[in-house]
Amino acid sequence: MRKLRGDTEPPEPGAQWYDAEAGPLVRPYAMTGGRTSPGPSGVRFDLIALVSLDTAAPELGDDTALGPEHRALIELCRTETQSVAELAADADLPVGVVRVLLGDLLELGVVRVTRPVPPAQLPDEKILREVIDGLRAL
Repeated sequence: MRKLRGDTEPPEPGAQWYDAEAGPLVRPYAMTGGRTSPGPSGVRFDLIALVSLDTAAPELGDDTALGPEHRALIELCRTETQSVAELAADADLPVGVVRVLLGDLLELGVVRVTRPVPPAQLPDEKILREVIDGLRAL
């Protein structure tokens, strides 16, 4: 017998736990197959890295080993380019899980990731102000 939240007696050991409103509880490690890093390449996804569908991506049929979470991320990227943080929020998944799933999609060539520019490579604020002042003087 499965227990629901609100039952007075504790669930039997090993029994699947359900929340009456949310349905079955799926642990994050089940979504990622127990993996905690995104793929063998060890890619690190920044929260502000932009993810979009690759236009040259192969067509994925039902025969692939993609789970529903992978497909949800693909659908979210289909409409517009989104950051890793936005994908996690929209898919209602932990960021760590989204990073692992995006690693899978990146290896399959389904998505492209644009990494943010490191602060050291950004132009100096003083130079930008001088450019603006110069344009205003024209």
